[in-house]
Amino acid sequence: MRMIVRGARLLHTDGLSDVEVAEDGRIARVIPYDDQKEPPATGVLIEAHGGLLTAPFVEPHIHLDTALTAGQPRPNASGTLWEGIACWSERKRTLTREDVVARATQVLRWQAAHGVLHVRTHCDVTDPSLTALDALLEVRDRVRDVMTLQIVAFPQEGIVSFPDGEALLREAVRRGADVVGAIPHFEDTREDGVASLRTAFALAEEHGLRVDAHCDEIDDEQSRFVEVLATLALRSGLGARATASHTTAMGSYNGAYSYKLQRLLSRSGISLVANPFANLNLQGRFDAYPRRRGLTQVKEMLAAGVNVAFGHDDVMDPWNALGTANPLQTALVGLYAAQLTGADEIPVAFSMVTDRAARVLGLDASQYGIAEGAPASFVLLPAPTPEEAVRRQVRPRWVVARGSVLAETPPAPTRLSWPGEDPSEVDFVPAPAAAPSTAPVPSAGSSTRSSTGSSTAPAPTRRPGRP
Repeated sequence: MRMIVRGARLLHTDGLSDVEVAEDGRIARVIPYDDQKEPPATGVLIEAHGGLLTAPFVEPHIHLDTALTAGQPRPNASGTLWEGIACWSERKRTLTREDVVARATQVLRWQAAHGVLHVRTHCDVTDPSLTALDALLEVRDRVRDVMTLQIVAFPQEGIVSFPDGEALLREAVRRGADVVGAIPHFEDTREDGVASLRTAFALAEEHGLRVDAHCDEIDDEQSRFVEVLATLALRSGLGARATASHTTAMGSYNGAYSYKLQRLLSRSGISLVANPFANLNLQGRFDAYPRRRGLTQVKEMLAAGVNVAFGHDDVMDPWNALGTANPLQTALVGLYAAQLTGADEIPVAFSMVTDRAARVLGLDASQYGIAEGAPASFVLLPAPTPEEAVRRQVRPRWVVARGSVLAETPPAPTRLSWPGEDPSEVDFVPAPAAAPSTAPVPSAGSSTRSSTGSSTAPAPTRRPGRP
Protein backbone atom coordinates (compact mmCIF):
# COMPACT_ATOMS: atom_id res chain seq x y z
CA MET A 1 0.00 0.00 0.00
CA ARG A 2 1.13 3.53 -0.73
CA MET A 3 -1.09 5.00 2.00
CA ILE A 4 -3.66 4.01 4.62
CA VAL A 5 -6.18 6.33 6.25
CA ARG A 6 -7.33 4.77 9.53
CA GLY A 7 -10.48 5.40 11.53
CA ALA A 8 -12.29 7.84 9.23
CA ARG A 9 -15.98 8.64 9.03
CA LEU A 10 -17.45 8.29 5.55
CA LEU A 11 -20.67 9.83 4.30
CA HIS A 12 -23.62 7.43 4.38
CA THR A 13 -21.58 4.77 6.20
CA ASP A 14 -22.04 3.64 9.80
CA GLY A 15 -19.02 3.36 12.06
CA LEU A 16 -15.43 4.12 11.14
CA SER A 17 -13.54 2.91 8.10
CA ASP A 18 -10.01 2.39 6.81
CA VAL A 19 -9.17 3.47 3.27
CA GLU A 20 -6.20 1.76 1.62
CA VAL A 21 -4.46 3.39 -1.33
CA ALA A 22 -2.50 1.35 -3.86
CA GLU A 23 0.73 2.29 -5.61
CA ASP A 24 -1.19 3.34 -8.72
CA GLY A 25 -2.82 6.18 -6.78
CA ARG A 26 -6.26 4.58 -6.64
CA ILE A 27 -8.30 3.35 -3.72
CA ALA A 28 -7.62 -0.36 -3.23
CA ARG A 29 -9.97 -1.15 -0.34
CA VAL A 30 -12.49 0.45 1.98
CA ILE A 31 -12.89 -1.73 5.08
CA PRO A 32 -14.28 -1.38 8.61
CA TYR A 33 -11.87 0.12 11.12
CA ASP A 34 -10.43 -2.28 13.71
CA ASP A 35 -8.77 -0.50 16.60
CA GLN A 36 -7.15 -3.77 17.68
CA LYS A 37 -5.32 -4.14 14.40
CA GLU A 38 -1.76 -2.88 14.25
CA PRO A 39 -1.14 -0.17 11.63
CA PRO A 40 1.10 -1.19 8.73
CA ALA A 41 4.84 -0.69 9.04
CA THR A 42 5.28 0.76 5.55
CA GLY A 43 3.59 3.43 3.49
CA VAL A 44 2.06 6.71 4.57
CA LEU A 45 -0.21 6.37 7.61
CA ILE A 46 -2.90 8.98 8.31
CA GLU A 47 -4.79 8.59 11.57
CA ALA A 48 -8.20 10.16 11.01
CA HIS A 49 -9.34 10.01 14.66
CA GLY A 50 -12.97 9.94 13.56
CA GLY A 51 -12.67 12.89 11.18
CA LEU A 52 -14.79 13.09 8.03
CA LEU A 53 -13.14 11.69 4.90
CA THR A 54 -14.87 13.01 1.82
CA ALA A 55 -14.26 13.24 -1.89
CA PRO A 56 -12.60 16.55 -2.80
CA PHE A 57 -14.44 19.83 -2.92
CA VAL A 58 -15.48 20.86 -6.42
CA GLU A 59 -15.58 24.44 -7.71
CA PRO A 60 -18.26 24.57 -10.44
CA HIS A 61 -17.95 28.27 -11.26
CA ILE A 62 -14.99 30.63 -10.91
CA HIS A 63 -13.21 33.21 -13.07
CA LEU A 64 -9.48 32.59 -12.79
CA ASP A 65 -8.64 35.03 -15.56
CA THR A 66 -10.11 37.95 -13.61
CA ALA A 67 -9.02 36.83 -10.13
CA LEU A 68 -6.89 39.16 -7.99
CA THR A 69 -7.58 42.23 -10.17
CA ALA A 70 -9.82 44.15 -7.75
CA GLY A 71 -9.23 47.89 -8.10
CA GLN A 72 -7.41 47.52 -11.41
CA PRO A 73 -7.53 49.90 -13.23
CA ARG A 74 -10.16 51.38 -10.90
CA PRO A 75 -12.58 50.19 -8.23
CA ASN A 76 -16.15 49.20 -9.05
CA ALA A 77 -17.69 52.23 -7.34
CA SER A 78 -21.35 51.31 -7.95
CA GLY A 79 -20.90 47.64 -7.06
CA THR A 80 -22.99 46.64 -10.06
CA LEU A 81 -22.45 43.80 -12.50
CA TRP A 82 -22.38 46.30 -15.34
CA GLU A 83 -19.64 48.51 -13.92
CA GLY A 84 -17.68 45.40 -13.08
CA ILE A 85 -17.80 44.37 -16.74
CA ALA A 86 -16.68 47.88 -17.73
CA CYS A 87 -13.75 47.74 -15.27
CA TRP A 88 -12.70 44.34 -16.59
CA SER A 89 -12.97 45.51 -20.21
CA GLU A 90 -10.35 48.14 -19.38
CA ARG A 91 -8.15 45.73 -17.42
CA LYS A 92 -8.09 43.00 -20.04
CA ARG A 93 -6.40 45.34 -22.53
CA THR A 94 -3.26 45.04 -20.40
CA LEU A 95 -3.29 41.25 -20.00
CA THR A 96 -0.13 39.27 -20.55
CA ARG A 97 0.41 35.54 -20.44
CA GLU A 98 2.63 35.86 -17.37
CA ASP A 99 0.04 38.00 -15.58
CA VAL A 100 -2.80 35.50 -16.08
CA VAL A 101 -0.67 32.44 -15.32
CA ALA A 102 0.60 33.95 -12.06
CA ARG A 103 -2.80 35.07 -10.75
CA ALA A 104 -4.64 31.90 -11.79
CA THR A 105 -1.95 29.67 -10.29
CA GLN A 106 -2.04 31.54 -7.00
CA VAL A 107 -5.81 31.04 -6.65
CA LEU A 108 -5.52 27.38 -7.65
CA ARG A 109 -2.96 26.95 -4.86
CA TRP A 110 -5.46 28.49 -2.43
CA GLN A 111 -8.14 26.12 -3.69
CA ALA A 112 -5.88 23.09 -3.34
CA ALA A 113 -5.10 24.07 0.26
CA HIS A 114 -8.86 24.20 0.88
CA GLY A 115 -9.31 20.73 -0.64
CA VAL A 116 -10.67 21.79 -4.05
CA LEU A 117 -9.28 19.40 -6.67
CA HIS A 118 -11.79 19.87 -9.49
CA VAL A 119 -12.37 23.34 -10.94
CA ARG A 120 -14.46 24.80 -13.73
CA THR A 121 -13.22 28.25 -14.68
CA HIS A 122 -14.88 30.65 -17.08
CA CYS A 123 -12.48 32.56 -19.32
CA ASP A 124 -13.38 35.72 -21.24
CA VAL A 125 -12.97 35.08 -24.97
CA THR A 126 -14.13 38.51 -26.16
CA ASP A 127 -10.47 39.50 -26.32
CA PRO A 128 -9.31 39.25 -29.97
CA SER A 129 -5.88 38.03 -28.83
CA LEU A 130 -7.33 35.31 -26.54
CA THR A 131 -4.41 35.96 -24.19
CA ALA A 132 -6.22 34.74 -21.08
CA LEU A 133 -7.44 31.58 -22.78
CA ASP A 134 -3.97 30.60 -23.95
CA ALA A 135 -2.60 31.25 -20.47
CA LEU A 136 -5.27 29.13 -18.78
CA LEU A 137 -4.72 26.30 -21.27
CA GLU A 138 -1.09 26.34 -20.17
CA VAL A 139 -2.10 26.35 -16.50
CA ARG A 140 -4.46 23.41 -17.12
CA ASP A 141 -1.52 21.38 -18.40
CA ARG A 142 0.70 22.42 -15.50
CA VAL A 143 -1.73 21.29 -12.78
CA ARG A 144 -3.15 18.19 -14.45
CA ASP A 145 -1.26 15.80 -12.12
CA VAL A 146 -3.06 17.14 -9.04
CA MET A 147 -6.17 18.98 -10.22
CA THR A 148 -8.80 18.76 -12.94
CA LEU A 149 -9.33 22.13 -14.62
CA GLN A 150 -12.20 22.66 -17.06
CA ILE A 151 -12.13 25.87 -19.11
CA VAL A 152 -15.33 27.51 -20.32
CA ALA A 153 -15.06 29.69 -23.42
CA PHE A 154 -17.05 32.57 -21.94
CA PRO A 155 -18.08 35.43 -24.28
CA GLN A 156 -18.21 38.10 -21.54
CA GLU A 157 -19.46 40.82 -23.91
CA GLY A 158 -21.71 38.64 -26.04
CA ILE A 159 -21.68 36.32 -29.03
CA VAL A 160 -24.10 38.05 -31.41
CA SER A 161 -23.74 41.62 -30.12
CA PHE A 162 -19.93 41.65 -29.93
CA PRO A 163 -17.88 42.11 -33.11
CA ASP A 164 -16.64 38.70 -34.29
CA GLY A 165 -18.08 37.16 -31.11
CA GLU A 166 -19.02 33.88 -32.76
CA ALA A 167 -15.68 33.61 -34.57
CA LEU A 168 -13.79 34.14 -31.31
CA LEU A 169 -15.94 31.53 -29.57
CA ARG A 170 -15.21 29.02 -32.32
CA GLU A 171 -11.50 29.79 -32.16
CA ALA A 172 -11.51 29.28 -28.40
CA VAL A 173 -13.04 25.84 -28.89
CA ARG A 174 -10.49 25.04 -31.59
CA ARG A 175 -7.66 25.94 -29.22
CA GLY A 176 -8.93 23.55 -26.56
CA ALA A 177 -11.69 25.00 -24.38
CA ASP A 178 -13.65 22.24 -22.62
CA VAL A 179 -17.06 23.93 -22.35
CA VAL A 180 -19.00 26.42 -24.49
CA GLY A 181 -20.35 29.49 -22.71
CA ALA A 182 -22.88 32.24 -23.43
CA ILE A 183 -24.38 35.33 -21.78
CA PRO A 184 -27.81 35.81 -23.40
CA HIS A 185 -29.13 38.52 -21.06
CA PHE A 186 -26.17 40.76 -21.96
CA GLU A 187 -26.89 40.62 -25.69
CA ASP A 188 -28.54 43.70 -27.25
CA THR A 189 -32.00 42.19 -27.71
CA ARG A 190 -33.97 39.17 -26.62
CA GLU A 191 -33.68 37.81 -30.16
CA ASP A 192 -29.91 38.17 -29.98
CA GLY A 193 -29.94 36.35 -26.66
CA VAL A 194 -31.87 33.41 -28.09
CA ALA A 195 -29.59 33.34 -31.15
CA SER A 196 -26.53 33.28 -28.88
CA LEU A 197 -27.80 30.21 -27.06
CA ARG A 198 -28.56 28.45 -30.32
CA THR A 199 -25.02 29.19 -31.46
CA ALA A 200 -23.52 27.87 -28.22
CA PHE A 201 -25.53 24.63 -28.35
CA ALA A 202 -24.75 24.05 -32.02
CA LEU A 203 -21.04 24.51 -31.34
CA ALA A 204 -21.16 22.18 -28.35
CA GLU A 205 -22.95 19.49 -30.34
CA GLU A 206 -20.50 19.87 -33.20
CA HIS A 207 -17.50 19.27 -30.93
CA GLY A 208 -19.00 16.97 -28.30
CA LEU A 209 -18.65 19.56 -25.53
CA ARG A 210 -20.74 20.80 -22.63
CA VAL A 211 -22.57 24.11 -22.30
CA ASP A 212 -22.41 26.45 -19.30
CA ALA A 213 -24.10 29.82 -19.82
CA HIS A 214 -24.25 32.85 -17.58
CA CYS A 215 -28.01 33.04 -17.73
CA ASP A 216 -30.45 35.70 -16.49
CA GLU A 217 -27.90 37.31 -14.16
CA ILE A 218 -30.14 40.31 -13.69
CA ASP A 219 -33.05 41.38 -11.46
CA ASP A 220 -35.37 41.76 -14.46
CA GLU A 221 -38.32 39.38 -14.06
CA GLN A 222 -38.73 39.43 -17.85
CA SER A 223 -35.30 37.88 -18.40
CA ARG A 224 -36.28 34.29 -19.11
CA PHE A 225 -33.47 32.75 -21.11
CA VAL A 226 -33.23 29.78 -18.75
CA GLU A 227 -36.37 28.35 -20.37
CA VAL A 228 -34.65 28.64 -23.76
CA LEU A 229 -31.50 26.96 -22.46
CA ALA A 230 -33.46 24.14 -20.83
CA THR A 231 -35.53 23.57 -23.97
CA LEU A 232 -32.42 23.43 -26.16
CA ALA A 233 -30.84 20.97 -23.71
CA LEU A 234 -33.97 18.82 -23.74
CA ARG A 235 -34.46 18.76 -27.50
CA SER A 236 -30.79 18.49 -28.45
CA GLY A 237 -30.14 15.60 -26.10
CA LEU A 238 -27.38 17.46 -24.25
CA GLY A 239 -29.54 17.32 -21.11
CA ALA A 240 -27.30 17.03 -18.05
CA ARG A 241 -24.34 18.26 -20.09
CA ALA A 242 -25.83 21.76 -19.92
CA THR A 243 -25.68 24.23 -17.02
CA ALA A 244 -27.37 27.54 -16.35
CA SER A 245 -25.25 29.65 -14.02
CA HIS A 246 -26.56 32.44 -11.81
CA THR A 247 -30.23 32.61 -13.04
CA THR A 248 -30.77 35.40 -10.50
CA ALA A 249 -33.83 36.72 -12.33
CA MET A 250 -35.57 33.60 -11.06
CA GLY A 251 -35.71 35.30 -7.68
CA SER A 252 -38.21 37.75 -9.23
CA TYR A 253 -40.44 35.30 -11.13
CA ASN A 254 -44.08 35.00 -10.15
CA GLY A 255 -45.45 31.79 -8.68
CA ALA A 256 -47.35 30.57 -11.72
CA TYR A 257 -44.40 30.93 -14.08
CA SER A 258 -42.03 29.44 -11.50
CA TYR A 259 -44.21 26.34 -11.23
CA LYS A 260 -44.17 25.86 -15.00
CA LEU A 261 -40.40 26.43 -15.06
CA GLN A 262 -39.74 23.80 -12.39
CA ARG A 263 -41.33 21.15 -14.56
CA LEU A 264 -39.32 22.18 -17.62
CA LEU A 265 -35.98 22.29 -15.80
CA SER A 266 -36.63 18.95 -14.14
CA ARG A 267 -37.43 17.32 -17.51
CA SER A 268 -34.43 18.90 -19.22
CA GLY A 269 -31.85 17.44 -16.81
CA ILE A 270 -29.78 20.63 -16.69
CA SER A 271 -27.93 21.84 -13.61
CA LEU A 272 -28.13 25.24 -11.97
CA VAL A 273 -25.17 26.94 -10.30
CA ALA A 274 -25.88 29.69 -7.78
CA ASN A 275 -23.00 31.93 -6.72
CA PRO A 276 -23.94 33.31 -3.30
CA PHE A 277 -21.09 35.81 -2.88
CA ALA A 278 -21.55 37.50 -6.26
CA ASN A 279 -25.33 37.15 -6.34
CA LEU A 280 -25.82 38.76 -2.93
CA ASN A 281 -23.29 41.47 -3.74
CA LEU A 282 -24.32 42.44 -7.27
CA GLN A 283 -28.09 41.99 -7.37
CA GLY A 284 -30.66 44.38 -5.95
CA ARG A 285 -28.38 47.36 -6.60
CA PHE A 286 -31.16 49.22 -8.43
CA ASP A 287 -33.85 48.43 -5.84
CA ALA A 288 -35.28 50.61 -3.14
CA TYR A 289 -36.57 48.70 -0.11
CA PRO A 290 -37.60 45.95 0.12
CA ARG A 291 -34.40 44.99 -1.71
CA ARG A 292 -34.07 41.69 -3.52
CA ARG A 293 -31.08 39.55 -2.63
CA GLY A 294 -30.66 38.07 -6.08
CA LEU A 295 -30.36 34.33 -5.59
CA THR A 296 -32.07 31.81 -7.81
CA GLN A 297 -34.86 29.59 -6.45
CA VAL A 298 -32.51 27.14 -4.74
CA LYS A 299 -34.92 25.35 -2.40
CA GLU A 300 -37.74 25.15 -4.94
CA MET A 301 -35.50 23.73 -7.67
CA LEU A 302 -33.96 21.20 -5.31
CA ALA A 303 -37.46 20.10 -4.34
CA ALA A 304 -38.32 19.74 -8.03
CA GLY A 305 -35.40 17.36 -8.52
CA VAL A 306 -33.10 19.81 -10.31
CA ASN A 307 -29.39 19.53 -9.57
CA VAL A 308 -28.20 22.76 -7.92
CA ALA A 309 -24.63 23.58 -6.90
CA PHE A 310 -22.87 26.52 -5.26
CA GLY A 311 -19.89 28.30 -6.81
CA HIS A 312 -17.50 30.94 -5.48
CA ASP A 313 -17.49 32.85 -8.80
CA ASP A 314 -15.13 35.75 -8.08
CA VAL A 315 -12.03 36.12 -5.92
CA MET A 316 -10.78 39.68 -5.43
CA ASP A 317 -11.90 41.00 -8.81
CA PRO A 318 -14.20 43.78 -10.13
CA TRP A 319 -17.31 41.87 -9.01
CA ASN A 320 -16.15 40.78 -5.55
CA ALA A 321 -13.25 42.48 -3.81
CA LEU A 322 -12.98 39.75 -1.18
CA GLY A 323 -12.61 35.97 -1.06
CA THR A 324 -10.13 33.16 -0.42
CA ALA A 325 -11.71 30.52 -2.71
CA ASN A 326 -12.89 28.52 0.32
CA PRO A 327 -15.79 26.17 -0.57
CA LEU A 328 -16.96 25.86 3.04
CA GLN A 329 -17.45 29.64 3.11
CA THR A 330 -19.47 29.31 -0.10
CA ALA A 331 -21.63 26.60 1.50
CA LEU A 332 -22.17 28.63 4.67
CA VAL A 333 -23.15 31.84 2.87
CA GLY A 334 -25.27 29.86 0.42
CA LEU A 335 -27.23 27.99 3.04
CA TYR A 336 -28.14 31.23 4.81
CA ALA A 337 -28.96 33.06 1.60
CA ALA A 338 -31.16 30.20 0.39
CA GLN A 339 -32.46 29.45 3.90
CA LEU A 340 -31.21 25.86 3.81
CA THR A 341 -31.03 25.86 7.59
CA GLY A 342 -33.15 22.82 8.44
CA ALA A 343 -31.45 19.83 10.03
CA ASP A 344 -31.83 17.86 6.81
CA GLU A 345 -30.88 20.80 4.58
CA ILE A 346 -27.43 21.70 5.90
CA PRO A 347 -25.89 18.46 4.53
CA VAL A 348 -27.45 19.37 1.17
CA ALA A 349 -25.52 22.64 1.23
CA PHE A 350 -22.34 20.61 1.81
CA SER A 351 -23.20 18.39 -1.17
CA MET A 352 -23.57 21.52 -3.30
CA VAL A 353 -19.80 22.06 -3.10
CA THR A 354 -19.01 18.33 -3.40
CA ASP A 355 -21.25 15.73 -5.06
CA ARG A 356 -23.71 18.09 -6.73
CA ALA A 357 -20.90 20.28 -8.04
CA ALA A 358 -19.19 17.15 -9.37
CA ARG A 359 -22.34 16.41 -11.40
CA VAL A 360 -22.07 19.85 -12.98
CA LEU A 361 -18.57 19.01 -14.20
CA GLY A 362 -19.71 15.57 -15.38
CA LEU A 363 -17.44 13.64 -13.02
CA ASP A 364 -18.50 10.01 -12.79
CA ALA A 365 -17.69 7.24 -10.31
CA SER A 366 -14.41 6.46 -12.07
CA GLN A 367 -13.25 10.04 -11.42
CA TYR A 368 -14.84 11.03 -8.12
CA GLY A 369 -15.82 9.42 -4.82
CA ILE A 370 -14.59 7.29 -1.95
CA ALA A 371 -14.89 3.82 -3.45
CA GLU A 372 -12.63 0.98 -4.53
CA GLY A 373 -11.06 1.75 -7.89
CA ALA A 374 -11.67 5.50 -7.70
CA PRO A 375 -8.74 7.93 -7.71
CA ALA A 376 -7.34 8.36 -4.20
CA SER A 377 -8.19 12.06 -4.12
CA PHE A 378 -9.90 13.09 -0.91
CA VAL A 379 -10.05 15.52 1.97
CA LEU A 380 -9.88 14.70 5.68
CA LEU A 381 -11.79 17.26 7.72
CA PRO A 382 -11.37 17.63 11.51
CA ALA A 383 -15.12 17.34 12.04
CA PRO A 384 -17.39 14.29 12.32
CA THR A 385 -20.19 15.46 10.01
CA PRO A 386 -20.84 17.86 7.12
CA GLU A 387 -22.94 20.00 9.45
CA GLU A 388 -20.03 20.42 11.85
CA ALA A 389 -17.58 21.11 9.03
CA VAL A 390 -19.78 23.92 7.71
CA ARG A 391 -20.66 25.31 11.14
CA ARG A 392 -17.10 25.42 12.41
CA GLN A 393 -15.56 26.31 9.03
CA VAL A 394 -12.78 23.82 9.60
CA ARG A 395 -9.67 23.70 7.46
CA PRO A 396 -8.77 20.33 5.92
CA ARG A 397 -6.34 18.36 8.02
CA TRP A 398 -5.09 16.51 4.96
CA VAL A 399 -5.63 16.93 1.22
CA VAL A 400 -4.62 13.92 -0.86
CA ALA A 401 -4.43 14.05 -4.66
CA ARG A 402 -4.18 10.74 -6.51
CA GLY A 403 -2.51 8.99 -3.63
CA SER A 404 -0.03 11.70 -2.65
CA VAL A 405 -0.29 14.26 0.13
CA LEU A 406 -0.89 17.67 -1.47
CA ALA A 407 -1.64 19.78 1.61
CA GLU A 408 -1.47 19.40 5.37
CA THR A 409 -2.83 21.77 8.02
CA PRO A 410 -1.49 21.12 11.53
CA PRO A 411 -3.98 21.60 14.37
CA ALA A 412 -3.89 25.11 15.79
CA PRO A 413 -5.98 25.08 18.98
CA THR A 414 -6.99 28.24 20.78
CA ARG A 415 -6.07 28.39 24.46
CA LEU A 416 -8.32 30.42 26.71
CA SER A 417 -7.46 31.69 30.19
CA TRP A 418 -10.90 32.02 31.76
CA PRO A 419 -11.33 33.62 35.20
CA GLY A 420 -11.17 30.99 37.96
CA GLU A 421 -10.10 28.18 35.60
CA ASP A 422 -6.84 26.73 34.37
CA PRO A 423 -5.99 27.58 30.73
CA SER A 424 -7.81 25.23 28.38
CA GLU A 425 -8.41 24.72 24.68
CA VAL A 426 -11.52 26.05 22.97
CA ASP A 427 -12.73 23.83 20.13
CA PHE A 428 -16.19 25.33 19.56
CA VAL A 429 -17.78 21.93 20.24
CA PRO A 430 -20.68 22.24 22.70
CA ALA A 431 -20.64 20.15 25.83
CA PRO A 432 -23.33 17.45 25.91
CA ALA A 433 -26.64 18.42 27.43
CA ALA A 434 -27.15 17.26 31.00
CA ALA A 435 -29.29 14.15 31.35
CA PRO A 436 -32.87 14.88 32.45
CA SER A 437 -33.28 14.62 36.20
CA THR A 438 -35.25 11.66 37.59
CA ALA A 439 -35.73 13.36 40.97
CA PRO A 440 -39.30 14.18 42.04
CA VAL A 441 -40.55 17.59 40.99
CA PRO A 442 -40.44 19.82 44.10
CA SER A 443 -43.72 21.09 45.40
CA ALA A 444 -44.68 24.73 45.05
CA GLY A 445 -42.68 26.94 47.35
CA SER A 446 -39.92 24.39 47.97
CA SER A 447 -36.32 25.26 47.29
CA THR A 448 -33.97 23.51 44.88
CA ARG A 449 -30.92 24.80 46.70
CA SER A 450 -28.99 23.22 49.54
CA SER A 451 -28.49 24.83 52.92
CA THR A 452 -25.23 26.28 51.62
CA GLY A 453 -27.05 28.11 48.83
CA SER A 454 -25.53 26.09 45.98
CA SER A 455 -27.56 24.28 43.37
CA THR A 456 -28.12 20.58 43.99
CA ALA A 457 -28.15 19.85 40.24
CA PRO A 458 -24.85 18.30 39.15
CA ALA A 459 -22.68 20.47 36.92
CA PRO A 460 -22.47 19.14 33.34
CA THR A 461 -19.18 17.53 32.46
CA ARG A 462 -17.32 18.76 29.40
CA ARG A 463 -16.55 16.04 26.91
CA PRO A 464 -13.04 15.83 25.52
CA GLY A 465 -12.32 17.64 22.30
CA ARG A 466 -13.22 15.70 19.19
CA PRO A 467 -12.37 16.10 15.54
